[in-house]
Amino acid sequence: MSEVPEFGKKRKRVEEADSATDKDEKANSSINVLDTTNVAVSEDGKISAEEANRAPSQDSKKEPFVTAEDDRSKLGKEYCDTTEKGEVGASENPRLENRKRTRDSEPDSEHVPAKKTHTEAVAAHYNKLEEVGLEQRSMSRIFYLRNFNNWIKSVLIGEFLDKVRQRKQNITVLDLGCGKGGDLLKWRKGRISKLVCTDIAEISVQQCKQRYMDMRNRGRSNDRIFSAEFITADSTKELLSKKYSDRNMCFDICSCQFVYHYSFETYEQADMMLKNACERLCHGGYFIGTTPDSYELVKRLEASQTDSFGNEVYTVKFQKKGEYPLFGCKYDFNLEGVVNVPEFLVYFPLLVEMARKYGMKLVYRKTFREFYEEKIKNEEHKMLLKQMQALEQYPADEHSKLVSNTKDDYEYAEGCKNDEKMKLPLGTLSKSEWEATSIYLIFAFEKQL
Repeated sequence: MSEVPEFGKKRKRVEEADSATDKDEKANSSINVLDTTNVAVSEDGKISAEEANRAPSQDSKKEPFVTAEDDRSKLGKEYCDTTEKGEVGASENPRLENRKRTRDSEPDSEHVPAKKTHTEAVAAHYNKLEEVGLEQRSMSRIFYLRNFNNWIKSVLIGEFLDKVRQRKQNITVLDLGCGKGGDLLKWRKGRISKLVCTDIAEISVQQCKQRYMDMRNRGRSNDRIFSAEFITADSTKELLSKKYSDRNMCFDICSCQFVYHYSFETYEQADMMLKNACERLCHGGYFIGTTPDSYELVKRLEASQTDSFGNEVYTVKFQKKGEYPLFGCKYDFNLEGVVNVPEFLVYFPLLVEMARKYGMKLVYRKTFREFYEEKIKNEEHKMLLKQMQALEQYPADEHSKLVSNTKDDYEYAEGCKNDEKMKLPLGTLSKSEWEATSIYLIFAFEKQL
């Protein structure tokens, strides 16, 4: 089955913005066939890491974007000097601002229940998510989207485990924001020695531990399965090193998948999350993860006529359009049946600066699209894509139906059917699913001396 992700065309205003900010690409170029992999991809909407950090050209007047050199009125009144923890973002000390916010928001009556903090709301949301079986998951509208994201994580984790294994065999991992244990099998496949799983949601941690115990019990007597410990904690406010069974434990990899953006409520929380992720990394260790791409989010918002954007699969709604502070830039993210919780914009150049405090150097950053285009050239990764059912078969066979009833969702795949280089059936993501997953990027930091 040929892989043809439906890299859906964005709305007209976003296409115009692309042509205005990227002079190296033809405005009307829509399809690029990669002959070496027999994979077709659409070119519209591509944003490289370099472009995301580049100031827009002077003649680009149609769409404003967030870039490293963009107007400070949109990105915060001052840049963050992370060498001085107190001097962040705006001209006032954020601690004083936070105290003022807390004081101003205190209820007049002691009988009024205290409002949940953001982290408590996140924990409550994930604690309420029920565990469902494979059969029910396969009926989800976003079945292939979730599998695609899982494939992204699998390839990322495998790649950096291989890097570590080049110099040592006994690998210790911190899964920061482990959830219900969705990556346990990846760690088992990676033949690690020790795993520490931590999450803010207590029920999720319990389910993660139960998954681990089930995995051990199902294994054969001669199977080598890593040892593990499980910690319930708010990694944006609590120091994890005080909770480890071995207070001197160090990690070769810290994996933080779809989680770090919750910490960008304040500088202190983002810094604590980084400290937990990086302080105990060994020399040459890696902090890897996935997070929403702030450039892509703001680009889509500015192209929208309202303070929100999305489709039948996902929606993103900002509190205010046109103002994007360095910390506390909250937006509501909804992904069908999985996520419905506020998140915070992560201004990535700022994250890079903050990570230097802990001896971390950025060594890898790619959008999901860029990562896919690179890794699909590897036959092993290509086979894993099929094994994980990360792409939907198009056209559907007589015993199944497509996940989307919207014809436009498969316009690109339909156009590829007549390409002699493509063998039917094709593998694709619907346009709606691709628009949802393409808001993310991958990152990796390496611990320096």
